[in-house]
Amino acid sequence: MDSSRTGAAGQPVAQASLRQALLFWLKLGFISFGGPAGQIALMHEELVTRRRWLSERRFLHALNYCMLLPGPEAQQLATYLGWLLHRTWGGVAAGLLFIVPSLLLLILLAWAYLVFGQVPLVAGLFYAIKPAVVVVVFQAAWRIGGRVLRNRWLWAIAALAFAAIFFLRVPFPLIVLGAALAGALGALWCPAAFSNDSSETVAAAAAPALIDDNTPTPEHARFSRLRLARLILLGAVLWCLPMLVLTAAVGWDGTLTQMAWFFTKAALLTFGGAYAVLPYVYQGAVVQFGWLSPLQMIDGLALGESTPGPLIMVVAFVAFVGGYLGQVLGPDQLLAGGVLAALLVCWFTFLPSFLFVLGGAPLIEATRGELGFSAPLTAVSAAVVGVILNLALFFAWHVFMPQGHGPDWLALGLAAVAAVLVFWRGWTALQTLLLCGAAGLLLGWAGWLP
Repeated sequence: MDSSRTGAAGQPVAQASLRQALLFWLKLGFISFGGPAGQIALMHEELVTRRRWLSERRFLHALNYCMLLPGPEAQQLATYLGWLLHRTWGGVAAGLLFIVPSLLLLILLAWAYLVFGQVPLVAGLFYAIKPAVVVVVFQAAWRIGGRVLRNRWLWAIAALAFAAIFFLRVPFPLIVLGAALAGALGALWCPAAFSNDSSETVAAAAAPALIDDNTPTPEHARFSRLRLARLILLGAVLWCLPMLVLTAAVGWDGTLTQMAWFFTKAALLTFGGAYAVLPYVYQGAVVQFGWLSPLQMIDGLALGESTPGPLIMVVAFVAFVGGYLGQVLGPDQLLAGGVLAALLVCWFTFLPSFLFVLGGAPLIEATRGELGFSAPLTAVSAAVVGVILNLALFFAWHVFMPQGHGPDWLALGLAAVAAVLVFWRGWTALQTLLLCGAAGLLLGWAGWLP
């Protein structure tokens, strides 16, 4: 979409060439710290306020759809907007450039973690980051709960979800299904309690945008049954072909095949963001398959919080550690095995996101303002709060009571400092992790680690 327009007072609306867009998405991939909220805010500032490539309403309409999908909403939003601006390849490029820098960085950090993790400086770094991660996860439960738990019915769903996973060890997918059913029934019996109406007021744009409120839907964004059928067929091939190759090469029970199948399921269950799927990843990767230890999982989350890109990219760390330690390509190719596992897991994790956006976006563009299926997902979001609280308690136990011994008072002190910074001083997760990491380097250098 390269045609220019004239805004108020004769101000021209900047063109959005494909080259300009690709450079922006690449830049975003390197600077997208701060989790989905920060990433979405950055896209809004650049695309709506500064560049005026989209109007406020068109941006929010795309965001609403992505928030209802399973998967990383910020990456899906980048894919949607790239598609709206520059057709299918524009969407694919936007989605890929958003995650590739994070993937490469996490592979490098995971390798350094496994090879040099016992060096005192590195050990100190990860020791001090873990308490900060516990605080960040508690903050996620607090933040999401404050936004989602608007009435007693949603509080009850959150409490039941916590009890189900903490006391009864109910698998996360069953909790999601149960919450969705409760939301569907709640929409019939008490629709006001499960309404997702945020009553947000959309501010008028300072000047017309390239794709404005009343801009006709581009030809490529119009719904076509044939186009959708082709996309579904292509998606089936892109999923089935590598799965068949893996099954033939290492068998269905092979580590790589099981990773591919497990993270496909995880990709379809990530309602509520990355924190929502972390308990499911923990249950599978740590408890069921033993690809990594609980403390390694916490270290991976710390790295995911400290690097750009979607937090769900922690799956690349999980896969790398599982492939490396599991010697999936043999003891002489540990690095290659880890890299292969990380790439495969990212393929199966993000493929559904691309298909959901590219397949569903034309329907959404045709029905702007008519999304009426939010009640089950509102209930799922409430259940997610209880699940995240369980995750925070799990992390806290392993960090503050290592090996079931007495409390680690140094870790508790670091957590107290992190809590003050996050809850009272308003520091971001990245700022807090960097400060605690610096303290850990000092502790490792001085030899003061427990």
